[in-house]
Amino acid sequence: MTSFAEQSAAEPADQFVAHQPMLHGLAYRLLGSWHDAEDVVQEAYVRWSGVDQAGVSEPRRYLTRVVARLAVDHLRRRRVLREGYVGEWLPEPVATDPSPFSTVDTSDLSLAVLHLMERLTPPQRAVYVLRTAFELPYDEIAAIVDRTPEDCRQLHRRAAQTLEVDRPRFAPSRDEHRRLLTDFVAAARDGDLPRLESMLRADVIAWTDGGGRVRAARRPIAGRARVAYFFARIYRRGGTFKVVHLDLNGAPALVVETSRSVHALLVEADGHEIVGVYVVANPDKLAAAQ
Repeated sequence: MTSFAEQSAAEPADQFVAHQPMLHGLAYRLLGSWHDAEDVVQEAYVRWSGVDQAGVSEPRRYLTRVVARLAVDHLRRRRVLREGYVGEWLPEPVATDPSPFSTVDTSDLSLAVLHLMERLTPPQRAVYVLRTAFELPYDEIAAIVDRTPEDCRQLHRRAAQTLEVDRPRFAPSRDEHRRLLTDFVAAARDGDLPRLESMLRADVIAWTDGGGRVRAARRPIAGRARVAYFFARIYRRGGTFKVVHLDLNGAPALVVETSRSVHALLVEADGHEIVGVYVVANPDKLAAAQ
């Protein structure tokens, strides 16, 4: 049976192939999972193959509508399935440095934002992504989500308000972000709690996602002292410890190998302090990060 990749390679002139990177970016932003995005885009390809393509006057608009609707349906089903997920659920990180996944431009959407977007309803998320990331007009978004343009404006406004509540006011430079991440790990390896705590905002929160596959905190770890102690304990010197520097979701990140697990480590900063730490250790979510 011909694979989806082989089909794409065999039909370079096809409109679907031309829009495939955009469709992957849309599905990933809506779902926060590269694996789920692949499934949605492949289903969109099946549907595209079954229509009279000559009768589709605007393939990009048509395919955007198909992928957005499939993703919203997937989000609704996933909310039910998520109840059985073990521990915290974090989005699947995607490498944005040169790699097979570099065609997906996620530089405008950090893992922290994807995580916050889990608070939105599926329609709010669809409207927010289509308007903010793809800059579609409200009348076009309305046709995609089966709402009125005014409803879409309200959904976007509410989504933006929800996401702004916990967003840092100041973003560090790229170099500062990388330095914070590197110094955070070094201080944790040294067990230097005062130095570690000096990098963390008082209300810092750490999320770890093992998915029941590897050991991880079942709930968020909140507060400067608790977060510092947690990482000093798991990163203390001794045993296997290897790091790979790379970009994930448009920001400096690390893939860390310890004697316990391999995981992606990302931080969110407000100025010179870390406000959020994200550890994705579920092996099912690491394929697109390496």
